[in-house]
Amino acid sequence: MHAHTHGPGHRHPAGHPSVGGGVLPAALAATLLLVAAELAGGALGGSLALISDAVHNLTDVPALALSWLALRWSRRPPTEEKTWGYHRAGILAGFVNAILLVLVSLFLFYEAFERLRQPQPVREDVMLWVSALALLINGGISLALVRGCRDLNLRSLLIHNLGDAASNVAVIVGAVIIGRTGAVWIDPALSFLIGGLVLWSSRGILAESTHILLEGMPRGMNAESVARVILGVPGAAEVHDIHVWTLGTDLHALSCHVRIPDMHMAESEALLRAIQQALARELHIRHTTIQFERAGLPREAEWVMPEPYRNPGSTER
Repeated sequence: MHAHTHGPGHRHPAGHPSVGGGVLPAALAATLLLVAAELAGGALGGSLALISDAVHNLTDVPALALSWLALRWSRRPPTEEKTWGYHRAGILAGFVNAILLVLVSLFLFYEAFERLRQPQPVREDVMLWVSALALLINGGISLALVRGCRDLNLRSLLIHNLGDAASNVAVIVGAVIIGRTGAVWIDPALSFLIGGLVLWSSRGILAESTHILLEGMPRGMNAESVARVILGVPGAAEVHDIHVWTLGTDLHALSCHVRIPDMHMAESEALLRAIQQALARELHIRHTTIQFERAGLPREAEWVMPEPYRNPGSTER
């Protein structure tokens, strides 16, 4: 017996509509203005830190555009070709964002090293005012994104913008120090700092999005814990061929084989509902594909990898 079910309260999340519909387009426009201001300020003031931060913010432009599109795509219904719909669009956007961050950090390291070799004068007043404007914009975007931070796609943007805001603070402090001491080496040193911040902020998002795209088990879950929940339902004698993966934020899917004693069809349907409810209640798995098999079959009929999980209280073999 094979059953494909959607658990109680099953839903396909589509991201936060107010975030996707209002904040992201406004953030995109504000970021474009900010990049232009920082590039102009960096050229006028001779500040590599400002130019580096402009390049850093420039990566927000495709990131915001991809994320906005991803939130819109994730609300599309399934099609004949894309039977799962577009729930992975946000995960894919987070992955692309993280790759962009890594490339930008490497670029910033190179530019900072060149500036340390050949120091140049810096106008700290331009650094100060442009960075204050950047801090205001990035801080506002970060506060607006907090509402959607459970979504991996939006979380990547939130972490990115928090990093932007922190780098703005660093540039402001650096500008004050340069103004008082004349130590122009602080400017490329800040570029190293910003590059390291970019690299660090991308690590977690890159690891998580890669894990999901490779169909990894959801974090905090393993095959044994899933088997324990299923075998806790009376009538489930053995479970094997367990696969659990993430379709999108807060949307997990499961497929497995469950061995049960001989019973009437109505009883097996009740057992299926009980397993479904247990998975939804204990592990928040609401999309299940469960194949029932008759317990008591000979050993050679078993699917032997991984080793099946058996209910200790079951007398069936």
